Amino acid sequence: MTQPTDIRRDRHRPLLLDLFCCAGGAATGYLRAGFRVHGCDTADRPNYPFAYHRGDALEYLAHLISTGEIERFAFVHASPPCQAKCSLTIGTNQSKGWGGTHEDLVAPTRALLDMTGLPYAIEQPNGRAEIRKDLWLCGEMFGLGVIRHRNFELGGWTTPQPDHPRHRGRVRGYRHGEFHDGPYVAPYGNGGGKPSIPELQAAMGIDWTDVREELTEAIPPAYTEHIGTAFLATAAMEVAA
Repeated sequence: MTQPTDIRRDRHRPLLLDLFCCAGGAATGYLRAGFRVHGCDTADRPNYPFAYHRGDALEYLAHLISTGEIERFAFVHASPPCQAKCSLTIGTNQSKGWGGTHEDLVAPTRALLDMTGLPYAIEQPNGRAEIRKDLWLCGEMFGLGVIRHRNFELGGWTTPQPDHPRHRGRVRGYRHGEFHDGPYVAPYGNGGGKPSIPELQAAMGIDWTDVREELTEAIPPAYTEHIGTAFLATAAMEVAA
């Protein structure tokens, strides 16, 4: 889905920095909430639908801090790579020696974000002891075709935890050699009953990229639309007070 250029560049909207941005799942939610977005990722992301800087996210953030350019931003979202110590990597792959081999960037990301003095959100999957679980979101909260539980550490602000509706069934796919059907698809991997690209796009609410790697790495825009809307409402209340 192509976002109208006038909305993406509306200078009346606060500017958000989207670190480790991948293809823009988080960014699109923040746009819908009322932000302009500027992303950064170390990989080439031609499908990212907003202003973009290619480079190391933490080096770029340190540069923005040192030059004072960080003052252009009102909020920072960060989705550092989650493979280090996440439950899927450790639990599923520990027997193969894969768990814990990835660099853990949560702590250095938090340290730099605290230096900015800006409100922020750090996103990670379940199973990460290194992140505070200030907010926990699930696809069922937004009527999506994925469960995709995600934890968010909120810096400099808070918002209430929404109720978690009961899951309607299982995630479709093979488990221990047995196929199970259900209302959700698994937004990771390829094979074993995993969804097609169109199924994954529909389930996640992402239609501007058809690259499986980008889709499986993304978080649904509904999550960050919720976060961005909550933050802007909180900020408005503080100004009114």
